[in-house]
Amino acid sequence: MSTKRSIFEEVASADKAPVATPGLIDKGRSGARGAIRIWLMILFAFVFVMIAVGGLTRLTDSGLSITEWRPFTGAIPPLNAADWQAEFAKYQAIDEFRIQNQWMQLSDFKVIYWWEWGHRQLGRVIGLIWAIGFFWFLLRRQIPTGWTPRLLLLGALGGAQGAIGWWMVASGVTTGEGMVDVASYRLATHLGLAFVILGFIAWYVMMLGRSERDLMQARRGKEAKLFGLSTGLLHFAFLQILLGALVAGIDAGRSYTDWPLMGGQVFPASAFVLDPWWRNLFESPGLVQFVHRVTGYLLFAFAVVVWLRGRRSAHPRTQFAFNAAFAALSLQIVLGIVTVVYAAPVHIAIVHQVLAVILWVLILRARFLSAYPITTSLRGN
Repeated sequence: MSTKRSIFEEVASADKAPVATPGLIDKGRSGARGAIRIWLMILFAFVFVMIAVGGLTRLTDSGLSITEWRPFTGAIPPLNAADWQAEFAKYQAIDEFRIQNQWMQLSDFKVIYWWEWGHRQLGRVIGLIWAIGFFWFLLRRQIPTGWTPRLLLLGALGGAQGAIGWWMVASGVTTGEGMVDVASYRLATHLGLAFVILGFIAWYVMMLGRSERDLMQARRGKEAKLFGLSTGLLHFAFLQILLGALVAGIDAGRSYTDWPLMGGQVFPASAFVLDPWWRNLFESPGLVQFVHRVTGYLLFAFAVVVWLRGRRSAHPRTQFAFNAAFAALSLQIVLGIVTVVYAAPVHIAIVHQVLAVILWVLILRARFLSAYPITTSLRGN
């Protein structure tokens, strides 16, 4: 039974009003955001290295040295002389050896074998890192609300990438068909998915770097037009990456080494030499390199438009992000020209591919900040 209060009782002695508790948006749903972010950053680093090693594997013509797909037992390399001879015999049976590499001895084969084995081994390590991290956080119930499907998506894409990798290699493991390389369109699919996976990881890392409350508030200041332009730039850059894979797949970068002309002409004379005509889109070195060049010019022109719009952003960090992306794109175009002029030597071509990864992430960063801008006060606080 409640007691009576005196009419002279101080107001301050009355029951205290409930106090608002900040951070309720994140309460019960934040999970181990910091730890998951670190795990994803490790995954990002390995995928980055995987793309670089994959490029070197292609540039050194090592991709067909392992002629079988053994997801588990393939992790064990040849352990003795008999094993090495058996692997070499399998390679000697395919067209690449019969047509292009008959000069190879076992010692030469070991070099390209280790490149391909290392590439596949990295894929296994990445899958293991994902599985250990995902199930660790899942069993400990530390995954933030709504993030389980996103993290599962990374695992599913990684599994698909392994299958597509073999689908790509299988196109070149032939006997009597005259194939000495993998199908260029399959190579483009394989590389394209690698960039998609890297893009998702990078986006998730950026999101986990800020609290849900911060993201919800920042979303109100979204620069919609700039976000749309940066999305277009992202897709345009992805198209150019796929075209670059087609160039690499048929060594088209070594077919015409003059610039800005191609064989002394604006349009290469050997553009349409294959029948049926559509094969030229994938297999004609002249046409494939021409399309890659022209797309690069158009991409640069569009990037100028996006960059000029990005410079007008109300947020300094967003401005800087677009400046960085445009600088990387400009450098990439110059490096692309150098790659062609010097007939795509390995050390220049791999830098060109690695810079494409950096450019991809910088465009993603600019796009993210146009969607979730970071407000900076006049005092810089």
